[in-house]
Amino acid sequence: MKKTKQWFKNLRNNFHFNSKKEIVDFFVRLVFLISTIISASFIIIIIAFIAREGIKPFVTDNNGLGAVNLFRFLSGRVWLTGTTFQSNLYSVGFIIINTLYVALLSLLISMPIGVLTALFIAKIAPKKLSSIMRTVIELLAAIPSIVYGLFGAGVILPFVYNFAKTLGIQSPGGNSVLATVVVLSLMILPTITALSEVAIRSVGKDIEHGSLALGATKTQTHFKVILTSAKSGIFSAAILGIGRALGEATAVSLVAGNAQNGPSFGIFQTTSTLTSTMLQGLKETIGLDYDIRFSVGIVLMIVILITNMVLNYVKKKVGNVNVK
Repeated sequence: MKKTKQWFKNLRNNFHFNSKKEIVDFFVRLVFLISTIISASFIIIIIAFIAREGIKPFVTDNNGLGAVNLFRFLSGRVWLTGTTFQSNLYSVGFIIINTLYVALLSLLISMPIGVLTALFIAKIAPKKLSSIMRTVIELLAAIPSIVYGLFGAGVILPFVYNFAKTLGIQSPGGNSVLATVVVLSLMILPTITALSEVAIRSVGKDIEHGSLALGATKTQTHFKVILTSAKSGIFSAAILGIGRALGEATAVSLVAGNAQNGPSFGIFQTTSTLTSTMLQGLKETIGLDYDIRFSVGIVLMIVILITNMVLNYVKKKVGNVNVK
Protein backbone atom coordinates (compact mmCIF):
# COMPACT_ATOMS: atom_id res chain seq x y z
CA MET A 1 0.00 0.00 0.00
CA LYS A 2 2.82 2.36 0.88
CA LYS A 3 4.56 1.53 -2.41
CA THR A 4 1.36 2.30 -4.33
CA LYS A 5 0.98 5.67 -2.64
CA GLN A 6 4.60 6.46 -3.30
CA TRP A 7 4.17 5.50 -7.01
CA PHE A 8 1.20 7.84 -7.34
CA LYS A 9 3.15 10.54 -5.57
CA ASN A 10 6.10 10.16 -7.94
CA LEU A 11 3.79 10.09 -10.96
CA ARG A 12 2.08 13.28 -9.75
CA ASN A 13 5.41 15.00 -9.33
CA ASN A 14 6.66 13.92 -12.75
CA PHE A 15 3.57 14.99 -14.63
CA HIS A 16 2.57 17.80 -12.28
CA PHE A 17 -0.81 16.27 -11.38
CA ASN A 18 -2.71 18.13 -8.68
CA SER A 19 -5.06 15.29 -7.69
CA LYS A 20 -5.85 11.62 -8.17
CA LYS A 21 -8.73 12.59 -10.48
CA GLU A 22 -6.25 14.14 -12.87
CA ILE A 23 -4.22 10.92 -12.79
CA VAL A 24 -7.30 8.86 -13.63
CA ASP A 25 -8.20 11.30 -16.39
CA PHE A 26 -4.69 10.98 -17.78
CA PHE A 27 -4.86 7.17 -17.90
CA VAL A 28 -8.32 7.21 -19.49
CA ARG A 29 -7.06 9.49 -22.23
CA LEU A 30 -4.03 7.24 -22.63
CA VAL A 31 -6.29 4.20 -23.11
CA PHE A 32 -8.31 6.10 -25.73
CA LEU A 33 -5.11 7.10 -27.52
CA ILE A 34 -3.80 3.53 -27.55
CA SER A 35 -7.15 2.24 -28.87
CA THR A 36 -7.09 4.83 -31.64
CA ILE A 37 -3.52 3.93 -32.60
CA ILE A 38 -4.41 0.23 -32.74
CA SER A 39 -7.45 0.90 -34.93
CA ALA A 40 -5.50 3.17 -37.25
CA SER A 41 -2.63 0.68 -37.46
CA PHE A 42 -4.96 -2.04 -38.77
CA ILE A 43 -6.09 0.28 -41.55
CA ILE A 44 -2.51 1.17 -42.41
CA ILE A 45 -1.46 -2.51 -42.40
CA ILE A 46 -4.33 -3.49 -44.71
CA ILE A 47 -3.62 -0.64 -47.12
CA ALA A 48 0.10 -1.39 -47.10
CA PHE A 49 -0.47 -5.10 -47.80
CA ILE A 50 -2.92 -4.48 -50.66
CA ALA A 51 -0.67 -1.79 -52.13
CA ARG A 52 2.41 -4.03 -51.96
CA GLU A 53 0.69 -6.89 -53.77
CA GLY A 54 -1.26 -4.65 -56.12
CA ILE A 55 1.74 -2.73 -57.43
CA LYS A 56 3.66 -5.89 -58.39
CA PRO A 57 1.95 -6.44 -61.78
CA PHE A 58 3.03 -2.98 -62.96
CA VAL A 59 6.68 -3.08 -61.86
CA THR A 60 7.72 -6.71 -62.37
CA ASP A 61 8.08 -9.02 -65.37
CA ASN A 62 5.35 -11.33 -64.01
CA ASN A 63 7.33 -14.51 -64.76
CA GLY A 64 7.87 -13.66 -68.41
CA LEU A 65 4.38 -12.34 -69.13
CA GLY A 66 5.58 -8.74 -69.05
CA ALA A 67 4.53 -5.78 -66.92
CA VAL A 68 0.91 -4.65 -67.00
CA ASN A 69 0.38 -1.31 -68.74
CA LEU A 70 -1.20 1.01 -66.16
CA PHE A 71 -3.01 3.23 -68.66
CA ARG A 72 -4.49 0.25 -70.50
CA PHE A 73 -5.40 -1.34 -67.18
CA LEU A 74 -7.40 1.73 -66.11
CA SER A 75 -9.00 2.53 -69.46
CA GLY A 76 -9.52 -0.80 -71.26
CA ARG A 77 -12.85 -2.39 -72.10
CA VAL A 78 -11.96 -6.09 -71.93
CA TRP A 79 -10.95 -8.27 -68.99
CA LEU A 80 -8.86 -11.39 -69.48
CA THR A 81 -10.77 -14.01 -71.52
CA GLY A 82 -9.95 -17.60 -72.34
CA THR A 83 -7.03 -19.49 -70.87
CA THR A 84 -4.12 -17.62 -72.49
CA PHE A 85 -2.69 -15.38 -69.79
CA GLN A 86 -1.25 -12.13 -71.08
CA SER A 87 -0.31 -9.19 -68.92
CA ASN A 88 -2.19 -6.56 -70.92
CA LEU A 89 -5.51 -8.38 -71.17
CA TYR A 90 -6.46 -7.12 -67.71
CA SER A 91 -8.49 -3.89 -67.86
CA VAL A 92 -10.84 -2.40 -65.27
CA GLY A 93 -11.97 0.77 -67.04
CA PHE A 94 -15.37 -0.67 -67.95
CA ILE A 95 -15.65 -2.41 -64.56
CA ILE A 96 -15.28 0.92 -62.76
CA ILE A 97 -18.15 2.31 -64.84
CA ASN A 98 -20.25 -0.81 -64.19
CA THR A 99 -19.62 -0.56 -60.45
CA LEU A 100 -20.63 3.10 -60.22
CA TYR A 101 -23.61 2.49 -62.52
CA VAL A 102 -25.19 -0.33 -60.50
CA ALA A 103 -24.41 1.42 -57.19
CA LEU A 104 -26.09 4.63 -58.39
CA LEU A 105 -29.16 2.78 -59.67
CA SER A 106 -29.40 0.88 -56.37
CA LEU A 107 -29.23 4.13 -54.44
CA LEU A 108 -31.89 5.75 -56.64
CA ILE A 109 -34.24 2.86 -55.86
CA SER A 110 -33.53 2.31 -52.17
CA MET A 111 -33.13 5.95 -51.12
CA PRO A 112 -36.74 7.16 -51.58
CA ILE A 113 -38.15 3.87 -50.27
CA GLY A 114 -35.87 3.93 -47.24
CA VAL A 115 -36.53 7.58 -46.37
CA LEU A 116 -40.31 7.21 -46.72
CA THR A 117 -40.22 4.03 -44.62
CA ALA A 118 -38.20 5.84 -41.96
CA LEU A 119 -40.66 8.74 -41.98
CA PHE A 120 -43.57 6.33 -41.56
CA ILE A 121 -41.90 4.49 -38.67
CA ALA A 122 -40.79 7.66 -36.89
CA LYS A 123 -43.80 9.93 -37.32
CA ILE A 124 -46.86 8.18 -38.73
CA ALA A 125 -47.13 4.56 -37.61
CA PRO A 126 -48.68 3.65 -34.23
CA LYS A 127 -46.15 2.79 -31.54
CA LYS A 128 -46.69 -0.98 -31.68
CA LEU A 129 -46.46 -1.11 -35.47
CA SER A 130 -43.49 1.22 -35.37
CA SER A 131 -41.70 -1.07 -32.91
CA ILE A 132 -42.41 -4.15 -35.06
CA MET A 133 -41.22 -2.48 -38.26
CA ARG A 134 -38.06 -1.22 -36.56
CA THR A 135 -37.30 -4.77 -35.47
CA VAL A 136 -37.86 -6.03 -39.02
CA ILE A 137 -35.46 -3.41 -40.39
CA GLU A 138 -32.83 -4.42 -37.84
CA LEU A 139 -33.23 -8.07 -38.82
CA LEU A 140 -32.85 -7.20 -42.50
CA ALA A 141 -29.64 -5.31 -41.72
CA ALA A 142 -28.28 -8.36 -39.86
CA ILE A 143 -28.84 -10.84 -42.71
CA PRO A 144 -25.49 -12.01 -44.18
CA SER A 145 -24.75 -11.03 -47.76
CA ILE A 146 -24.57 -14.67 -48.88
CA VAL A 147 -28.23 -15.08 -47.93
CA TYR A 148 -29.15 -12.09 -50.08
CA GLY A 149 -27.12 -13.63 -52.87
CA LEU A 150 -28.90 -16.99 -52.58
CA PHE A 151 -32.26 -15.22 -52.51
CA GLY A 152 -31.22 -13.33 -55.63
CA ALA A 153 -30.11 -16.52 -57.38
CA GLY A 154 -33.22 -18.47 -56.41
CA VAL A 155 -35.94 -15.82 -56.71
CA ILE A 156 -34.77 -12.69 -58.51
CA LEU A 157 -32.91 -14.40 -61.38
CA PRO A 158 -35.92 -16.50 -62.49
CA PHE A 159 -38.16 -13.45 -62.21
CA VAL A 160 -35.82 -11.31 -64.33
CA TYR A 161 -35.43 -14.13 -66.86
CA ASN A 162 -39.20 -14.54 -67.26
CA PHE A 163 -39.74 -10.79 -67.33
CA ALA A 164 -37.17 -10.41 -70.12
CA LYS A 165 -38.74 -13.33 -71.97
CA THR A 166 -42.17 -11.67 -71.97
CA LEU A 167 -40.55 -8.59 -73.49
CA GLY A 168 -38.90 -10.68 -76.18
CA ILE A 169 -35.39 -10.07 -74.81
CA GLN A 170 -32.81 -12.77 -74.30
CA SER A 171 -31.38 -12.81 -70.77
CA PRO A 172 -28.72 -15.39 -69.80
CA GLY A 173 -30.45 -17.07 -66.89
CA GLY A 174 -31.55 -13.72 -65.48
CA ASN A 175 -28.00 -12.67 -64.65
CA SER A 176 -28.11 -8.97 -65.42
CA VAL A 177 -27.74 -5.39 -64.31
CA LEU A 178 -31.38 -5.44 -63.17
CA ALA A 179 -30.88 -8.46 -60.90
CA THR A 180 -27.73 -6.90 -59.43
CA VAL A 181 -29.48 -3.60 -58.77
CA VAL A 182 -32.46 -5.30 -57.09
CA VAL A 183 -30.21 -7.35 -54.79
CA LEU A 184 -28.07 -4.33 -53.85
CA SER A 185 -31.18 -2.22 -53.26
CA LEU A 186 -32.50 -4.82 -50.82
CA MET A 187 -29.14 -4.93 -49.05
CA ILE A 188 -28.68 -1.19 -48.53
CA LEU A 189 -32.34 -0.46 -47.79
CA PRO A 190 -32.13 -1.38 -44.06
CA THR A 191 -29.05 0.82 -43.57
CA ILE A 192 -30.68 3.84 -45.19
CA THR A 193 -33.95 3.28 -43.33
CA ALA A 194 -32.38 2.88 -39.88
CA LEU A 195 -30.09 5.91 -40.14
CA SER A 196 -32.78 8.07 -41.74
CA GLU A 197 -35.15 7.22 -38.91
CA VAL A 198 -32.58 8.32 -36.34
CA ALA A 199 -32.11 11.60 -38.23
CA ILE A 200 -35.86 12.19 -38.43
CA ARG A 201 -36.39 11.46 -34.73
CA SER A 202 -33.62 13.91 -33.85
CA VAL A 203 -35.61 16.82 -35.30
CA GLY A 204 -36.88 18.93 -32.42
CA LYS A 205 -40.55 18.70 -31.50
CA ASP A 206 -40.74 22.49 -31.30
CA ILE A 207 -39.98 22.73 -35.03
CA GLU A 208 -42.77 20.29 -35.84
CA HIS A 209 -45.24 21.96 -33.47
CA GLY A 210 -44.31 25.39 -34.81
CA SER A 211 -45.11 24.28 -38.35
CA LEU A 212 -48.47 22.87 -37.31
CA ALA A 213 -49.25 26.01 -35.33
CA LEU A 214 -48.65 28.12 -38.46
CA GLY A 215 -51.37 26.19 -40.27
CA ALA A 216 -49.37 23.58 -42.17
CA THR A 217 -50.88 20.12 -42.49
CA LYS A 218 -49.14 17.06 -41.09
CA THR A 219 -48.15 15.98 -44.58
CA GLN A 220 -46.67 19.40 -45.36
CA THR A 221 -44.86 19.39 -42.04
CA HIS A 222 -43.44 15.92 -42.65
CA PHE A 223 -42.12 16.65 -46.11
CA LYS A 224 -41.25 20.35 -45.99
CA VAL A 225 -40.09 20.72 -42.40
CA ILE A 226 -39.03 17.40 -40.86
CA LEU A 227 -37.30 15.89 -43.90
CA THR A 228 -35.67 19.23 -44.67
CA SER A 229 -34.34 19.50 -41.13
CA ALA A 230 -33.08 15.89 -41.19
CA LYS A 231 -31.45 16.04 -44.63
CA SER A 232 -27.90 16.05 -43.25
CA GLY A 233 -28.51 12.75 -41.46
CA ILE A 234 -30.29 11.35 -44.50
CA PHE A 235 -27.26 12.15 -46.65
CA SER A 236 -25.10 10.31 -44.12
CA ALA A 237 -27.38 7.30 -44.59
CA ALA A 238 -26.90 7.57 -48.35
CA ILE A 239 -23.12 7.67 -47.93
CA LEU A 240 -23.08 4.49 -45.84
CA GLY A 241 -25.58 2.83 -48.16
CA ILE A 242 -23.61 3.45 -51.33
CA GLY A 243 -20.45 2.42 -49.48
CA ARG A 244 -21.98 -1.00 -48.85
CA ALA A 245 -23.16 -1.20 -52.46
CA LEU A 246 -19.68 -0.47 -53.75
CA GLY A 247 -18.05 -2.97 -51.41
CA GLU A 248 -20.43 -5.93 -51.79
CA ALA A 249 -18.92 -8.98 -53.50
CA THR A 250 -20.59 -12.30 -52.68
CA ALA A 251 -24.20 -11.45 -53.48
CA VAL A 252 -23.20 -9.53 -56.61
CA SER A 253 -21.12 -12.44 -57.93
CA LEU A 254 -24.16 -14.73 -57.76
CA VAL A 255 -26.43 -12.52 -59.89
CA ALA A 256 -24.28 -10.21 -62.03
CA GLY A 257 -23.07 -12.70 -64.63
CA ASN A 258 -19.45 -11.49 -64.41
CA ALA A 259 -19.25 -9.88 -67.86
CA GLN A 260 -15.71 -9.66 -69.18
CA ASN A 261 -16.24 -6.71 -71.48
CA GLY A 262 -18.33 -3.59 -71.41
CA PRO A 263 -19.46 -1.27 -70.01
CA SER A 264 -22.94 -2.75 -69.50
CA PHE A 265 -25.75 -0.18 -69.51
CA GLY A 266 -28.66 -2.37 -70.68
CA ILE A 267 -30.67 -3.60 -67.69
CA PHE A 268 -30.79 -7.16 -69.08
CA GLN A 269 -27.09 -7.31 -69.92
CA THR A 270 -24.68 -9.22 -67.73
CA THR A 271 -22.36 -7.03 -65.72
CA SER A 272 -19.42 -7.17 -63.33
CA THR A 273 -18.15 -5.03 -60.48
CA LEU A 274 -14.75 -4.44 -58.94
CA THR A 275 -15.58 -6.64 -55.96
CA SER A 276 -16.96 -9.55 -58.01
CA THR A 277 -13.87 -9.39 -60.24
CA MET A 278 -11.65 -9.60 -57.17
CA LEU A 279 -13.60 -12.54 -55.80
CA GLN A 280 -13.26 -14.53 -59.03
CA GLY A 281 -9.47 -14.69 -58.86
CA LEU A 282 -8.94 -15.52 -55.19
CA LYS A 283 -8.95 -19.23 -55.99
CA GLU A 284 -5.33 -18.69 -57.02
CA THR A 285 -2.53 -18.20 -54.50
CA ILE A 286 0.33 -16.98 -56.65
CA GLY A 287 1.06 -15.44 -60.02
CA LEU A 288 -0.22 -12.54 -62.09
CA ASP A 289 -3.89 -13.58 -61.99
CA TYR A 290 -3.68 -13.48 -58.19
CA ASP A 291 -1.70 -10.26 -57.83
CA ILE A 292 -3.89 -8.36 -60.27
CA ARG A 293 -6.85 -8.80 -57.92
CA PHE A 294 -5.02 -6.67 -55.38
CA SER A 295 -4.54 -4.06 -58.09
CA VAL A 296 -8.32 -4.08 -58.52
CA GLY A 297 -8.57 -3.66 -54.74
CA ILE A 298 -6.47 -0.49 -54.91
CA VAL A 299 -8.77 0.86 -57.61
CA LEU A 300 -11.81 -0.03 -55.48
CA MET A 301 -10.45 1.84 -52.45
CA ILE A 302 -9.76 4.91 -54.60
CA VAL A 303 -13.28 4.75 -56.11
CA ILE A 304 -14.86 4.51 -52.64
CA LEU A 305 -12.70 7.36 -51.34
CA ILE A 306 -13.60 9.66 -54.25
CA THR A 307 -17.29 8.72 -54.02
CA ASN A 308 -17.38 9.47 -50.29
CA MET A 309 -15.59 12.80 -50.83
CA VAL A 310 -18.13 13.82 -53.48
CA LEU A 311 -21.12 12.78 -51.34
CA ASN A 312 -19.70 14.54 -48.29
CA TYR A 313 -19.23 17.68 -50.37
CA VAL A 314 -22.85 17.48 -51.52
CA LYS A 315 -23.91 16.81 -47.93
CA LYS A 316 -22.06 19.89 -46.76
CA LYS A 317 -23.67 22.09 -49.42
CA VAL A 318 -27.21 20.71 -49.30
CA GLY A 319 -27.32 19.98 -45.60
CA ASN A 320 -25.69 23.29 -44.57
CA VAL A 321 -23.18 21.45 -42.41
CA ASN A 322 -20.14 23.39 -41.31
CA VAL A 323 -17.27 20.93 -41.08
CA LYS A 324 -14.28 22.18 -39.14
